[in-house]
Amino acid sequence: MFLHNDVLEYRDPPGHLVRILWIDVTHSVAYTFALRRPSATPRSTPLHVLVADVSTRRARLLLADPCRAPRIDAPSGKHHLLQMKAWDAVTALHHDLPQLYFPRPRAALLSAYSRAHGISVASLMRYLRRYWERGQTVDALLPDYANSGARGKTRAASAGVKRGRPRNGATSSANAGTNTDAALRALFLAAAAQFAANHPRFSRPAAYRQMLREHFADYPPGAIPSYGQFNYWLEHDDIDRTQ
Repeated sequence: MFLHNDVLEYRDPPGHLVRILWIDVTHSVAYTFALRRPSATPRSTPLHVLVADVSTRRARLLLADPCRAPRIDAPSGKHHLLQMKAWDAVTALHHDLPQLYFPRPRAALLSAYSRAHGISVASLMRYLRRYWERGQTVDALLPDYANSGARGKTRAASAGVKRGRPRNGATSSANAGTNTDAALRALFLAAAAQFAANHPRFSRPAAYRQMLREHFADYPPGAIPSYGQFNYWLEHDDIDRTQ
């Protein structure tokens, strides 16, 4: 049901967001991180608890990641060097999973890396929190000031008037969605095939979420295809799989 990097939004407290950082190979435990909380650290949660939270509508699974870092195509030289310094540290520390998610083993890993590379433990922890907060991508590790003005950010916008009925709750053209052309239809099929090739059980919602993360992370709401469009074209093209 869940994928690496999925975000859950809880009703109580309102707006509480949790990212799934990692799921163990037995699919029994998920390691999660509370978003928009400066002092948050990972915690382990039985996967069945998260499933129950969504099933009982205590939480909902978000289709788009509200905290994912925007893509920066060409950061400046100084910013890129800082980004790569943080990336090297984060990738090295993530070789020890799930140990990195537990306080004492994490402290030992940070101390060892700090001694070996001359980076303070506080800086390493800042790198990790930024990485976990912003979607666990290399773009998450750009310095905050590098994102000012969204320099180099690639965005897209829907053109003209969208065909078909409005999305549920759509009140303006900004939320109207985008038309499905031949290229987008082909992307739907490719996303479904990619998900099916890498997962023993096919799930259309999960395939849709993966497609959004990989292809639409930096798009404004009006240019993101809806799940209804995705589902319709899979049905139309006879992608007959159970969820």
